[in-house]
Amino acid sequence: MFKANGNYLKLPGDYLFSTVASKIQGYCEANPEAAGRIVRLGIGDVTQPLAPAIVEALHSAVDEMAAVETFHGYAPDLGYDFLRQAIAQHDYAVRGADIAPDEVFVSDGAKSDSANIQEIFSADARIAVCDPVYPVYVDSNVMAGRTGVFDATTGLWSNVVYMPCTRENDFAPALPSPDADISIIYLCFPNNPTGAVIDKERLQAWVDYANEHGAVIIYDAAYEAYITNPALPHSIYECEGARTCAIEIRSFSKNAGFTGTRLGYTVVPRDLKDADGVSMHDLWARRHGTKFNGTPYIVQRAGMAVYSEQGARQTGEQIAFYRENARIILEGLRAAGYEVSGGANAPYIWLKTPDGMTSWDFFDLLLAEVQVVGTPGSGFGPSGEGYFRLTAFGSRESALEAVSRIKGL
Repeated sequence: MFKANGNYLKLPGDYLFSTVASKIQGYCEANPEAAGRIVRLGIGDVTQPLAPAIVEALHSAVDEMAAVETFHGYAPDLGYDFLRQAIAQHDYAVRGADIAPDEVFVSDGAKSDSANIQEIFSADARIAVCDPVYPVYVDSNVMAGRTGVFDATTGLWSNVVYMPCTRENDFAPALPSPDADISIIYLCFPNNPTGAVIDKERLQAWVDYANEHGAVIIYDAAYEAYITNPALPHSIYECEGARTCAIEIRSFSKNAGFTGTRLGYTVVPRDLKDADGVSMHDLWARRHGTKFNGTPYIVQRAGMAVYSEQGARQTGEQIAFYRENARIILEGLRAAGYEVSGGANAPYIWLKTPDGMTSWDFFDLLLAEVQVVGTPGSGFGPSGEGYFRLTAFGSRESALEAVSRIKGL
């Protein structure tokens, strides 16, 4: 008789955002008259439509698919050259980062890549994560069997190095102990969920640590478009030595509204090699080619439009819209006496729950009393307990309404 993969059975509960959705559904079924009043600032899903330049590119690409002469079948599994070249030029070369087009791997989104990248590392690789952290980093390694035993009391895995991100360290972790024996370090800046950022000097320290101790940094830069402070790096490859120790993951979801269109990419430099000289670039190319059939042509053409003059201007306007939402929520809640952070150079606001409430108790209170939905901080890790994440990706009306209702509690 066959048996299931036991590693999946180790996962505690449902995926965080599935639990949030289930709670909302249960509330709506019990309170149908209040369902239409719910303000959703939980899941970081964009609400502004695709920019006109992107829509035009989509229509044009669809028209190409209607003619024999311009029809496209399977996309190149690693991405079309036109998009990889645009990414290398506009996202890296302009910032002084040396990334070649063939080091860019186009995919269907950052979530997929951040979950799949662990496959090219050994089964006994030890990971280090920020705490709180985007759940996919840990959960995908649980599925791979490298996280050890889960302690339901502490919420910690025995073979994971947790790097606490607290109010005392401005929600940015300290370097791990030199003897921590870490193989993979997950970093995300601007951070999800806390909205924290770090300057280039501190990021350089992480690069130096990884090179010195033979670790690889998986750098999630999905929110770099929200950086306005010129002192903050947009890419880890702005740091010296990053090509030998870092993999960077990016998304078109939050900078161009592709949450429903699906497009992202991962950069794996050719200089990145393991202790035996094995090329991680070649391994990721092999994995990508075996398990992925390529991002659709029409989507990659839409992605190319993001780098056009019109596309850059139009998506920039949308990013500014969400930045203003973040400012409204941050300043509004701060003025109401709440302790909040993030929201500047990042689309997430990190709120300390009042009166010592747990994260899920505060979630239930907001939903029941004022019909506002956010994400409980404890769902991102033990150090997230007592905090709550709000997203700036809603409409302007939802940002204003959420602040008004929370103030009225």
